[in-house]
Amino acid sequence: MSAPVSTVEESLTLGRMMGLIARRWRQILDVRLRPHDLTDATWQPLLELQRYGRPMHPKEIAEALLLDKSSMVRILRTLEEKGFITREPDEADRRAFYVQITPEGARRLDEVLRFSRAIEQTVTDGIDAEELAITRRVIARIHSRLNGPGLD
Repeated sequence: MSAPVSTVEESLTLGRMMGLIARRWRQILDVRLRPHDLTDATWQPLLELQRYGRPMHPKEIAEALLLDKSSMVRILRTLEEKGFITREPDEADRRAFYVQITPEGARRLDEVLRFSRAIEQTVTDGIDAEELAITRRVIARIHSRLNGPGLD
């Protein structure tokens, strides 16, 4: 016999609960991404490029996504092979290059954002708008504190 949901929820730390939610969200999103030749790992650099609205160095993208350099290199190579990004030389540093989203990459990203919004709408359906607003503010504060001093 399994424990009541409220007991299980109360026994989880907030970090574990958020991790499980994020993992399940990514699983659902990955299923919807497969036909579009993207994964959870490959669509996020596209989002960063769109958010910043300018070409970026791979290091900047990796830092924004909390990824190591080797992972970022693999992901960017995959995106470039698919035609979702291009690499442009950095005129100030011959060893460096900028990454830029292509029109096809932007189109694919729009599809992903649509899927993600649909998932969010489904899982939050029936939850009061005020509760959702409070939840977003609390999560934003936690995120800010996690990125602040004293936790590394």
